[in-house]
Amino acid sequence: MGRTRKSGQRRVYNIFLLVCAVLAVILSVWGPEAFTDYNDKNVLNNIKLAEEELEGAGYRYSLSSNEKLFILSECLNSQTVPESEMNALTRASDNEAGYQDLMGTYAFVLNHKGPTGEEITNSEIYDTCNKGIDTLKELGILPDGIMEVSAATHEATLYSAIDVPEPRNNVAVWKLSLVSSRQNANKENRLIDAYIDADDGRIYEFYVRTSLVWEDIDADELVAKWSDYMGLSAPQEYETDNPLLETTPYYKKYVFEGMGDERTIVTVGFYDGINELFLKISK
Repeated sequence: MGRTRKSGQRRVYNIFLLVCAVLAVILSVWGPEAFTDYNDKNVLNNIKLAEEELEGAGYRYSLSSNEKLFILSECLNSQTVPESEMNALTRASDNEAGYQDLMGTYAFVLNHKGPTGEEITNSEIYDTCNKGIDTLKELGILPDGIMEVSAATHEATLYSAIDVPEPRNNVAVWKLSLVSSRQNANKENRLIDAYIDADDGRIYEFYVRTSLVWEDIDADELVAKWSDYMGLSAPQEYETDNPLLETTPYYKKYVFEGMGDERTIVTVGFYDGINELFLKISK
């Protein structure tokens, strides 16, 4: 009796092993093909949505405020541009040079493609600039009397400041300039020129007509507040014995950390006679 029971259990066990072996053979032959078919059904003819950067956006990556300031400064200094009416008068040849596509280490060029979708648009730039002006007023960087800008009073142009050997190092900026075609336009308390970050709207450089005089302006306090507003490292005074650096005797220069061992020079100055206060990152 016991021997019969053991023989039956062995037979069941052998049948179980045989079934497992057959299943293993079937899975090894049919399994991969079935899995592939199943996977294909989930992928083929099935549209999936994913966020993708627009054309050109792949060359933009996160730069620190000091790095962006340095790149823009180097690009502006790579060519001769009229920063303001006073500089245009003192450097008449600058008006003929204009903005040109330049080759070299740094280039400041017209952005023909326009905003990528993540940047401030043509229709937004005037409101953005006005918000920036209000912020600078609240911080005591600009006097309260500075008037708002609009499409009727100012021209807005989008530029790209590019590190040519490393094009992913680039900064998109809007330049706002008082419309020069308006004859005898009242420029008192007006923004004359400004460079504005096309990503966050912060104002890098400005020229404004004001009722102030140089004695009313604390350049050290102004640049310290602007540095905090821009998110920059602390500035250091830049001492120079060259009296020909500026076309006005009323100015102070400061040094900021740039990229690597490089640095950026920022100037706070004043054109007497036309009462134009400026903060610039270009020569």
